[in-house]
Amino acid sequence: MIGYRYSQWDGTQHPFDLDEDDIMEALSEDIMNHGDVNRAMRSLMRRGMSGDEGQRITGLRDLRERLERLRDQQLQRYNLESAMDDVRERLQDVIDTERAGIERRTSEAREELEGAGDAADMLRGAMDVLEKRAQDSLEKLDLLPEGAAGRMKELSEYDFMDQGAREKFEELMDMLRQQMMQNFFQGMKDAIQQMSAEDMQRLQEMIQALNQMLHDRAIGEDPDFEGFMEQYGHFFDPDRPASLDELIEQLQQQMASMQSMMDSMSPQMRRELEDMLQSSMNPSMIEDISELASIMYDMFPFDDMANEYPFMGEESVTLDQAMQLMEQLQDMERLDEQIESVMRRGNIDDVDMDKVEEHLGDEARREMEQLQRLIQQLEEAGYLRRKGDRLEMTARGMRKLAQNALREVFSEMNKERLGRHEVFTRGDGGEYTGETRQYQFGDPFDVDLHRTLFNSVLRNGPSVPIRLSPDDLEVHHTEHLTQTATVLLLDQSKSMGMFGYWGAAKKVAMALYWLIHSQFPRDYFYLVGFSDYAMEFKEEELPEITWNYWNSGTNMQHGLMVARKLLSRQKVANKNVIMVTDGEPTTHLEDGRAYFSYPPSYRTMEETLKEVKRCTQEGITINTFMLEANYYLMDFIDQLTRVNKGRAFYSSANQLGEYVMVDYLRSRKKRIG
Repeated sequence: MIGYRYSQWDGTQHPFDLDEDDIMEALSEDIMNHGDVNRAMRSLMRRGMSGDEGQRITGLRDLRERLERLRDQQLQRYNLESAMDDVRERLQDVIDTERAGIERRTSEAREELEGAGDAADMLRGAMDVLEKRAQDSLEKLDLLPEGAAGRMKELSEYDFMDQGAREKFEELMDMLRQQMMQNFFQGMKDAIQQMSAEDMQRLQEMIQALNQMLHDRAIGEDPDFEGFMEQYGHFFDPDRPASLDELIEQLQQQMASMQSMMDSMSPQMRRELEDMLQSSMNPSMIEDISELASIMYDMFPFDDMANEYPFMGEESVTLDQAMQLMEQLQDMERLDEQIESVMRRGNIDDVDMDKVEEHLGDEARREMEQLQRLIQQLEEAGYLRRKGDRLEMTARGMRKLAQNALREVFSEMNKERLGRHEVFTRGDGGEYTGETRQYQFGDPFDVDLHRTLFNSVLRNGPSVPIRLSPDDLEVHHTEHLTQTATVLLLDQSKSMGMFGYWGAAKKVAMALYWLIHSQFPRDYFYLVGFSDYAMEFKEEELPEITWNYWNSGTNMQHGLMVARKLLSRQKVANKNVIMVTDGEPTTHLEDGRAYFSYPPSYRTMEETLKEVKRCTQEGITINTFMLEANYYLMDFIDQLTRVNKGRAFYSSANQLGEYVMVDYLRSRKKRIG
C-alpha cells in the first residue's frame, strides 16, 4: 500500500514546483531571438518566471530592488551627524563631573578648616594651595575648545582633581582606542574590548609584525604567515584567516567601511573625528596603524569598495553603531555586486547565501536556491549539458525546443485552416488507409480477399464452391506518398534582429525541423542562413544560430546557390526553397567575394535573378515570405515569381509561422511531373 502524510502548510512548501518543461518554455523566446542558452538563462534569472498553477520564482532583479529598498530605509532612518553626539555628551559629563568634584573638594576643605579650631592655622596654607589649584583648573575648563577633538586633547594633559571624572575620561579614551582598533580588526572586537594595557602593547607588536609581512610581500618575498599566526592567531579567534590573502581581504573591507563612514560625514565632522581618534592613541601606535593603512592602500587600493552614503534620517547613532551601520551597508553593496555579477555572467553559485538570508530573510534564500536548481533540473532532464564553464543545448533539448515552437506555430492557426491539413489524395504507390472500394477497370489489382469473398457469400449464400463475379471484387485504398526536399533560407542580416523579425523566423525553422523529423521522416530538410555570405547549419546548431550583428548585407544569390547545391543531391519529386526575408538583395558574389550596395544595384539584382533561373531549371520552387513591403523588395519579388512561378507572401512576424507551415504541408501533397 502507498501511504500519504499531510502537514499544515507554513508557506515554505511548494506543492506545484515548476518542472523542466516549464523552464524550457520560459527559455525558448530568448533562445529563438539570440541563439545563446547562457544568455537566455541569465535573462530568466533576471526576470524570474511564473507557471500555469500560480507558481512563481522571483528573479534577481526583484531581489536587487528589495535590497535597494532596505538600503534606502537605513539611509532615511539614521542621522550620521549624530555619531559624535555620544562622545560630546560623555566629554561634557567628564567636564561637569570635574567641576562638581572641584566644588565638592573645596567645600569639604572649607568645612574642615572651619571645624579645625586651634589647628586651623596649620590647614590654612593647604587650603590656599587647594583653592589656587581649583581656580587654575576651573580656568582651564572654561578655556576648553568647543570641538570634541580639541577638548579631548586638552583633557589628556589636564590634571584631574576628581577621581570619578578621571575614570570617566579614561573610559572614554579606552572606548575610542577600541573603536580605532576595531575599524581595522573587526574580527577581534570582543577581544579588544577586554584588553589591558599589556594586551594593547601586544596588539601593537602584532600590527608591527603584520606590517613586516606586507613589506615582504611587496618586495616579492614569501611572508611567514604560519609563524605570524602561531604568535598572534589568538587575536583572530574564533574565525582565524586561513591565509594572508584572506586576512588582507578582511582588512580591505574594514578600511573601506571606515572610509565610507568618513566620506559620508561633513568635512568638519570628519576632521573632528580624525583628530579625536588620534588624540586617544599614543603616538607610536598611531604611527604603526598609519603605516599599515598606507601599505594596504598602496598594495590593495579599496577606493572602489568605499561609498559615500547620503543619510537623511533623524534617529541618532553612536560612533560604534555608525561603524556597524557602515559594515552592514558595505555588506549589502557586496551582496548587490554578487547578484549583479550573476545577472551578467550567470555564476549563481558565487552568491553568498548566508548573506542573502541575513539581509533579505529566509524566503529570499529559498528563492535564490530555486534559481540555483533551475540549471540542475535542466541538466538532470538531459536538456542542457556543461562544456567548461558554459551551458549548451543537447539533442533532447533541441527536440523539446522544436516541439514548443511547433505547438506555438499551430496554435496561431484557426481551426478551419488546420483541418485542411489532413486531406489525403488516394491512389497507388502509397500506404494502406484501411479502406476498400469496388474494383474499377484500370485500378491496380490490389484485391482485398476478405471483402471480396464476403461479397460473394453475401450475394450467393453459403455454398461451395464460392462463385466470384467482377462485382464482388474490392481493392485496397492507398494514400499518395510524396517525398520532399526543402531548404529553409533564413535572412540573417542586421535588420532582421533590429526590427524584431529574427525570433519569429527562427521559431518557424525550429517548428519545420520538428514537423519533418516527427511526421515526415523520409523528407529532407536543410537550413541555410545568409547575410553577406550564405552557409549551411547543421540541425544540432539550430538553437544557437542568430542574426548578424555587424553586417547589413542580404546576399540572396549566394543563399539560393547553396540551396540549389544541397537540393541537387536528392532525387525526389518535390524540391522547395522557403525563403524568409525582410529586405531586397543588396549583396552578390563576384569571384567568390561579396559586393554590397544600397540601394540595390542593377548588377546585384541581375546576378540574383540568374540564380533564380538556375533553380527554376532544376525544378526547384521558391516560395518567399516577406516581412517588409517596401518598393525595392516588392519589385524584386515580383520578378522572382515571374521567373520561378513560386509564390510570395507578405506577412507580419506573428503570422509568419502560419503562412510557412501551411505552405509546407500543402506543397508536400502535390505530385509534380
